[in-house]
Order: sequence, then structure tokens, then C-alpha cells
Amino acid sequence: MERWSPSVYHIVNREYYTVEMRSLRLNSELDEKVQRAAAVKGESVSEFIRQAAAERADQTLAARPSERFADVAGVIHGRGGRARRTGKTFSETLAQRHIDK
Repeated sequence: MERWSPSVYHIVNREYYTVEMRSLRLNSELDEKVQRAAAVKGESVSEFIRQAAAERADQTLAARPSERFADVAGVIHGRGGRARRTGKTFSETLAQRHIDK
């Protein structure tokens, strides 16, 4: 059975869009902050929240995890150093502990 969701028609540039109605609960501090931020941007609270939700959804649903780190991936180039030898050292330590028992 499908769940009923209230919808309204939203008109933008003479085009009709179906808009799903949602409600959310904000504590008084966050509600006040959202109202102030929306006023600074010159947007309604609803539009401000829609934009924030869209941005968060886009970030969360990025096509690949590498896209989330694109601005920092590959920035640091190291020569390995001690990190190259950790597997060998770990194996040697385990072997030595086994011999000592």
C-alpha cells in the first residue's frame, strides 16, 4: 500500500511543479538561526531549507567516494619511508613472538 503524501503545485516561470510537503522539527535555537540566515540571503525559510537539503543530499550521494576528497586527494606526495616497511616488520615481530613462546 502506497503511503499518501500531501502535494502542492508550485509555479515557477509559468511552469507547474508538484512539490511534496514535509515537516520538520527544529529546536528554538536552530529555528532562530535558520530564520536569520534566510533573511541575510533574502530567501524564505522554506527556500533556505530546500537549498540546504539539496546541497547535503548532493554531497552525500556523490557518485564516487573519490569525488568527496577530490580537493585533497593526491595533494601530499611522500616517498614511503618507514611506512613501506611496516608489513615486513609486523611479520617479523609475529614470527619472533611465535619463536619466543
